[in-house]
Amino acid sequence: MAGALLALLALLWRSQVLIAFDYFSPWKGQQQMYKLDIGWPKIPEYFTGQTFCVAVDSLHGLVYVGQRGDNVPKVLVFSEEGYFLYSWNNTVEMPHGIFVLNTATDSSVWITDVGTGKYGHTVKKYSPSGKLMQILGTPDYKEIWLTGTNGTGIGQFKIPHSVTVDPFGRVWVADRDNKRIQVFDKVTGEWLGSWSSCFSEDGPYSVRFTGNYKYLIVAQLNINRLAVLAAPPVGSIGDCVMVNTVQLADETKPHLVDVDTKSGAVYVAEIGAQQVQKYVPLS
Repeated sequence: MAGALLALLALLWRSQVLIAFDYFSPWKGQQQMYKLDIGWPKIPEYFTGQTFCVAVDSLHGLVYVGQRGDNVPKVLVFSEEGYFLYSWNNTVEMPHGIFVLNTATDSSVWITDVGTGKYGHTVKKYSPSGKLMQILGTPDYKEIWLTGTNGTGIGQFKIPHSVTVDPFGRVWVADRDNKRIQVFDKVTGEWLGSWSSCFSEDGPYSVRFTGNYKYLIVAQLNINRLAVLAAPPVGSIGDCVMVNTVQLADETKPHLVDVDTKSGAVYVAEIGAQQVQKYVPLS
């Protein structure tokens, strides 16, 4: 009787281990977590340049797209349903990244501009309608401050390409050409750990948390893929665990992503396909 009970317990334990392994294994045949919203945007022809970046204003249901090109509007604004609302072009040269900040009293749109003209190579703050509010940096490449150095060691970078913060005070940096994500304390700058095992094929170009902070969405441009990684709770960063992937079409080249914290939708700026696509969660 005791032997049978032990055998049953062993079988149950083995089953739980296999289930856990299957859940976290990147090679499993797990159902996809996201599907493409083929109706977003309603009129794709508004994308007339290279779409480098996208930012979601979840509070107001707006999606901002930054694109490059001659004689094209540099910032397009859509509703979350996919309707084109308006655009602006004033003082924007070559947008590279974009981010929306909502506070209790204000909403603002922040753009990194890598142009070389009068308004280039700066970080700029705009109102939602496109009014320039503030410029950080100078067009003559003056160094304001610097943290970290170029290299492969702890706390060093080779093209830190994207950054995001979690509710626990940790800063996650997509260290693109080192093919890793590094994590720091946002107050002290202390190095907390890094992930590299998920990026043997291609480095992370963009990193964003889902609204519940359960997962990180990472864009990998050269292999046209979005990786869904399990986010660790407070404590040790541990090892990288790839939960799911979204394989995009060849030459799509996903550059930067953003997540609607309310709906969970993932927006992907694709410089190869020259479009932004919306992926919605299946559950």
